[in-house]
Amino acid sequence: MASKYVEREKRAKGIVSYLKRTYPIPKSELVHTTPFQFVVAVILSAQCTDKAVNKLTANLFKKYKTPRDFANAKPAIFTKEISSVTFFRNKAKAIIGAAKEIQSRHKGVVPCTERELVELPGVGYKTAHVILGELYGIWEGIPTDTHVKRFAKRFDLTDNTDLTKISKDLEALIPKKDWKYVNNGLVLYGRYVCPARPHDCVRHSLTKLWPSAALRWPKTK
Repeated sequence: MASKYVEREKRAKGIVSYLKRTYPIPKSELVHTTPFQFVVAVILSAQCTDKAVNKLTANLFKKYKTPRDFANAKPAIFTKEISSVTFFRNKAKAIIGAAKEIQSRHKGVVPCTERELVELPGVGYKTAHVILGELYGIWEGIPTDTHVKRFAKRFDLTDNTDLTKISKDLEALIPKKDWKYVNNGLVLYGRYVCPARPHDCVRHSLTKLWPSAALRWPKTK
């Protein structure tokens, strides 16, 4: 068991070293102009591509900018306005609910702690830490989405399938000072270099670090 952990730690170190060099400035590709718009974009992005979210929010964010704007949205109209993304009914309810909470409990300011964020509708561990990193430069956890989960499984860095448990496994393997590079780096690497569909990736930079990954294609969901 100890040797397995040591091997995983070694692999994680190599992966993070590459991510730090290749994607040195963690930055989400979700387009926004106000803090709460980013919260909305992250909620909308669950089980949906950033490209689809940005296409939707290009017009949506002209109408809604602040928590107050979203809190005052008419549910039926807002639900229809975001109907191009997956699970739009649940997301509409969560976004309006989160806006009302922030407006009433936090004076219209997006909270800057995990504890306060996860109390908001539609915000879990992953979403909270994406928000903290992007808006406040606070990296108190590693957010695990489908990209991070996929690479954590492909490179045998976890035995878990639950997203939060995978986050905890990665946090145990990787020094805290490097946590900020993991989610953003793996998202960009997975999006532009090594997509989820099985393909020949033996020449990809991360696969070269651990060639066994070329034969591992776990389900992402």
